[in-house]
Amino acid sequence: ALAEVEAAGSLLQLGFMRRFDAGYGEARAAVRDGRLGRLHTVRAVTSDPAPPPAAYLPLSGGLYRDCLVHDFDILRWVTGREVSEVYATGSDTGPAMFREAGDVDTAAALLTLDNGTLATATATRCNGAGYDVRMELAGELDQIAVGLDDRTPLTSAEPGGPGAPAKPWPGFLERFAPAYEAELDAFLRVVSGELANPCDGREALHALRIAEACEVSRRERRPVAMDEIPGG
Repeated sequence: ALAEVEAAGSLLQLGFMRRFDAGYGEARAAVRDGRLGRLHTVRAVTSDPAPPPAAYLPLSGGLYRDCLVHDFDILRWVTGREVSEVYATGSDTGPAMFREAGDVDTAAALLTLDNGTLATATATRCNGAGYDVRMELAGELDQIAVGLDDRTPLTSAEPGGPGAPAKPWPGFLERFAPAYEAELDAFLRVVSGELANPCDGREALHALRIAEACEVSRRERRPVAMDEIPGG
């Protein structure tokens, strides 16, 4: 795809909308200006409220490529680091359609960044509480969370802690509506020459390679170094 775009002299902006979300932008700034100190741990969560239609699964590329690819992209964007190694696993113990498609309904990945920071990324298609997308970043000086608000589908088990939200996020369109608008605005500005492309195809290739590494790791049940994956 990148070769075709280059040959055509065309513009390609990838739809990684989290790059245009205010919370992720603030997290990126916090990491870059040193507010957290040395970043040692990142936790990324993506949970869909219900599985997609069965017919979608064989066409989706699987949970790592279709869903967690957003977490892999935003991990690179927020931290400014590259992933050096992954270890991933998945579970298909939910609806039978996942097993029939050779996919998993729940997955987890441990990613080691090139500066030694450890990151986890988890995803599931079966989160009945609602649509939950968060990132936690922990450093030696402070830690912050993205996606933690009064609509986050999370209930505290502590006495007197926050209860279930009255209106949990139902899906990605509602959760990321302002980010989608900002993304479209950026695209128009790129087309008009006012802005450099904030997310070209090469950025997407990096995220896809991480997803590929996770799929290899899941199938072969072993750590996978990123230099094993073509396209680097």
